[in-house]
Amino acid sequence: MNLELEKLVELQKTDTNIRNLKKSIETADQRRAGIEQEFERHAFEIRTIQNRAEQARSERAELEKQTAEAKAHLERANRNLKNAQNQKQYEAAVREAEILQKQISTLETQILEKMTTIEEVEGVLAARAEEIASIETNRQQTLTDFDTEIEKNRKELEEQTKKRQDVFVTLTPKLAGVYNRLTTRSRDGIAVAEVKNGACSACFMSLRPQILVDLKTTDKIITCESCTRILYIESNKSEAANKV
Repeated sequence: MNLELEKLVELQKTDTNIRNLKKSIETADQRRAGIEQEFERHAFEIRTIQNRAEQARSERAELEKQTAEAKAHLERANRNLKNAQNQKQYEAAVREAEILQKQISTLETQILEKMTTIEEVEGVLAARAEEIASIETNRQQTLTDFDTEIEKNRKELEEQTKKRQDVFVTLTPKLAGVYNRLTTRSRDGIAVAEVKNGACSACFMSLRPQILVDLKTTDKIITCESCTRILYIESNKSEAANKV
């Protein structure tokens, strides 16, 4: 690989890195919000489970209150039954007692259902106790790590931008113009493409055997016949191919 092509390859790798770093920085706010939303979704799920337990306890307490009141009324109905002075009073007391007994039975069944629900939910909360206790800590650590990574990207972008300028100024005006034209025309910003498995890695078109030979044996700047990007083969790959 001749010196000019080496510069172009280095420039392309630097530009690709710059492109990725810019994308990372530009999307940082959106991705950070996504992290916060994911933790909030997680926290909401936990709160929903906790609220379910609290609601079941509250409903159980209300049912127990209603049961106690019904039992008090049943005691009164039983007293009325014992103290009935005539058939009418007796029948009324019997009907009231039967209604209250059914009501108490229904309430006690509902209490058992609530107790089962509470037991199930508390089991889930107990199994996820460590997760619940650490969720906020994990959230803060994840966001801190993310912010650190973005700050690292910003510093690296500065370094890569300077490196690009240092390489670009060493290109001949002709090569600089060709590189800029190819980069501007390409949506992915690729002007210099590596040859992989006998094909251009940018457009994936297979290359003619003669082009592959020229890439391995000459120092000429060779472009892809399909997408016109400048082609290169990594030196170690080229040497391995020649040995074979």
